[in-house]
Amino acid sequence: MKPTGLSATSREQLSTLLRDSPSVLTAGQAASALGMTHTAAARRLAAWSRAGWLARVRRGAYVPVPIESASADVALDDPWSVAGAMFAPCYIGGWSAAEHWGLTEQIFRSLCVMTTQRPRNRKPVLRKARFELHTVPEAHFIGLKAIWRGSTRVQVSDPARTLIDMLANPALAGGIRHLVEMLGSLLHDQPREAAKLGAYAVKLGIGSVFKRLGFLLQRDHPDQAALIALCRQNLSAGYARLDPALPADRLATAWRVWVPATEVREVQT
Repeated sequence: MKPTGLSATSREQLSTLLRDSPSVLTAGQAASALGMTHTAAARRLAAWSRAGWLARVRRGAYVPVPIESASADVALDDPWSVAGAMFAPCYIGGWSAAEHWGLTEQIFRSLCVMTTQRPRNRKPVLRKARFELHTVPEAHFIGLKAIWRGSTRVQVSDPARTLIDMLANPALAGGIRHLVEMLGSLLHDQPREAAKLGAYAVKLGIGSVFKRLGFLLQRDHPDQAALIALCRQNLSAGYARLDPALPADRLATAWRVWVPATEVREVQT
């Protein structure tokens, strides 16, 4: 559907609302910008959507339709900026942050969002963009960097913080194999960032992080003596799986971690 004509008043209101080029428009924003009630603003946004000037992302949230578009059935221009508005408080993490920082050449189809929200649907598809949502407490919002996506400020985990999230949950790396590669890339290519691993691990105090990190460092990067020692000092009771998604075949007793057969290599246990 091509956009239909607007009255002069409606056109002026829409222009006012879009002046700062927000990534997502909500009734609350419209009410504040246009000086109308929340109900009236919601109705106005819905009317603009029916007219083809806005595209509905989900209930109460819309994105502008580019003027050159022949249809209102548009894909999101930038899922990163939309994520910041739809799932706040949040940050971009996991494989998406790894791609951003050059830690991996793998191509992932969805945007990984770390949020305080607890949504029923953790894999929403909004305007053809796929998101994967992971819940984290706001106290864990450390090691983040603000970047600009157009006119929208978005939070993304820095390289070391990204690895810590992955060590806490290997699924955020797409599995242990990808995690091993990204850890190696960080240690070799970004040593200044790698130096933050220990500080983040201690501050967050997640026992499985020290177990997985210590095991992988001793096996693949034995030159990281100081970091290995830090992991030993913070080793907690109990056991963890190197990758919870895979069956575990061997117990590396020194690190209290169960290791899949595919990851068993020479390492002191």
